[in-house]
Amino acid sequence: MTDIVVPHSIIALTVYALWAIVLVVFIALSRASQVMSGKAQIGDFTAGIKHGGEGYWRLNRAHLNTLENLPIFGALVLAGWVAGLDTDTFNMLAVVIVAARIVQSLIHISSGSALAINLRFLSLLVQIVCEVWMAVLIFHAAKVF
Repeated sequence: MTDIVVPHSIIALTVYALWAIVLVVFIALSRASQVMSGKAQIGDFTAGIKHGGEGYWRLNRAHLNTLENLPIFGALVLAGWVAGLDTDTFNMLAVVIVAARIVQSLIHISSGSALAINLRFLSLLVQIVCEVWMAVLIFHAAKVF
């Protein structure tokens, strides 16, 4: 059997998806705890409507932010993989995006302060810059420019 070499960008995409799963598990555990303690009913968690404490709501928003950005990151990683971009730069950008996403989520969950909001924005900016850079590398590989 031939050993398959999986690019770091594909591993980073997998970690990103797992991070989304970790966040939803924390949401599920929080909800289960609230229901089991009698603080909430099973139907009290209406989607899109703020419920629970501030920390719980920040956890929900961090999860939704992760899900909103996963398709963009996934499209870039897969396009790069199809284009044969298993380069150090492309892979490093993918890893930086995942690290910045996890940092952004943790900051989002931990605080709603002005400093936390600024740090979250900085983390998002890092992700955007890396994603645009990945897109440029894909276009270059495709000889678009």
